[in-house]
Amino acid sequence: MNETFDVVVAGAGPVGLMLACELRLAGVDVLVVERLPELDRTIKAGAINVPTAQAFDRRGLLPELLARQQVAIEAIRAFAGPSTIPADRPPIAGHFAGIMLPFDVIDGDDPDFAGVGPAALTMLVNQQGIEEILGARAAELGVVVRRGLELTGLTDDGKGVTVHCGAESMRAAWLVGCDGGRSVVRKLAGFDFPGIDPEITGRQAVVEMSDTEGLQLGWNDTDNGIYVYGPTPGRFLTVELDGPPAERDAPVTAAELEASLRRVTGVPVRITAVHSATRFTDNTRQVSDYRKGRVLLAGDAAHVHSPFGGQGLNLGIGDAVDLGWKLGAVVAGRMGEELLDTYTAERYPIGAWVLEWTRAQVALMRLDRRSKALREVMAELLSTGDGATAVLKRISGVLHRYNLGGGHRLVGAVVPDLALSDGSRVAEHFGSGAGVLFDLTDSAELRAAAAGWRDRIRTVTAKPLDSPSFPDLAAILVRPDGYVAWAADEGGVVRDLPDLTAALRRWFGAPAQVP
Repeated sequence: MNETFDVVVAGAGPVGLMLACELRLAGVDVLVVERLPELDRTIKAGAINVPTAQAFDRRGLLPELLARQQVAIEAIRAFAGPSTIPADRPPIAGHFAGIMLPFDVIDGDDPDFAGVGPAALTMLVNQQGIEEILGARAAELGVVVRRGLELTGLTDDGKGVTVHCGAESMRAAWLVGCDGGRSVVRKLAGFDFPGIDPEITGRQAVVEMSDTEGLQLGWNDTDNGIYVYGPTPGRFLTVELDGPPAERDAPVTAAELEASLRRVTGVPVRITAVHSATRFTDNTRQVSDYRKGRVLLAGDAAHVHSPFGGQGLNLGIGDAVDLGWKLGAVVAGRMGEELLDTYTAERYPIGAWVLEWTRAQVALMRLDRRSKALREVMAELLSTGDGATAVLKRISGVLHRYNLGGGHRLVGAVVPDLALSDGSRVAEHFGSGAGVLFDLTDSAELRAAAAGWRDRIRTVTAKPLDSPSFPDLAAILVRPDGYVAWAADEGGVVRDLPDLTAALRRWFGAPAQVP
């Protein structure tokens, strides 16, 4: 055995890297092991949702997202025609089972969109872009990432975990499996993985092809399945509902892709070269508990489902953001292991919801007449402002919240990104990874009540600028992951200080002695 770490993370995809960055902000000595020798360029998720963009914004990474999105927008404009695509925002707000949600029918003034901030329209960043941003961030923070090192065994003795990577072994207080849907960590640690078997075969690729004149841009349903053409040259996706692939691990060939595209579209395309290709199914499973002893799971290691809407990437980033600060606090001895029980309690319901909504999308893609009729009904509903807005609020993630108790409407929600009188935004105060108490009315009583935690939280005293959606907000305690732990309106700060103290103890531990 060569080395000892606080935490070993298996998997250097976006989830593993995000978790490692969060752990480093908390002062954790972390090692990331990854079996692949370099970043995987296989075509994967192409977009992010609001909570992911907000999480990056809180860590100072929003400019990188916006820059990559602009490159993506220009590529789409070059392919689809600049007159059809806006120059400064994504072309659509999202989709449900391939039914488009155009921006022009969305009610942008809906109260649930209030306080999202500039992260609201940051969507078009693909998985490789996310990995590149997080890889650079991890290097800045001093995260040790070892590629070409595959985890082959683990032993949890109750005091720590011995991790085996071939002939090499290392010791860690905790191990987190972020190693994907076929997680070795999940299997070796003995997690259950209940769910339903797949019924579709999806193929996604970037290729060189000709005779494409009959293909229609965007999502299209036919008598033989679903296909997507674009939004960039040579990119397409097909969905066939005749069961899972016979050989899941066989190389994806040009002949296979060409045959699938021809079957679904009826267009005699010719594929001459494959740059990137993958198969997927709607295998849908979720572990019942994200922790087993000193081993935890995050991302696809904890839940798998069809990739429609890119929910998997975002769900995994949410897992990492929730787990990172909690595991960091436990490693540092500031909090007991019971804090980790809140990880499953908070993330499991959101994962279960995502699984249900991806199942619903597959149901709307089925080819029988009843399903086709249901799809027509759903398309009509989503062409209305109310229908499109209701679905977008769900798939965009703005309704994600945790059941944290407390009486204020913001408790358990992501903190609104208000503009403050000192020229900053709320999101800009989380770069260090600490919790933040926002004193919006310059309350000496509030600051005195929180004084015992000033070594673990930052206090920001500034007034909110014009915020009609939150006119009476006087104070907010926010966890390091951006979720509100306590809040009070004007006139209620002093009355609610006992609840503030309880929230501080619950999420940040016992107070230090105040001189």
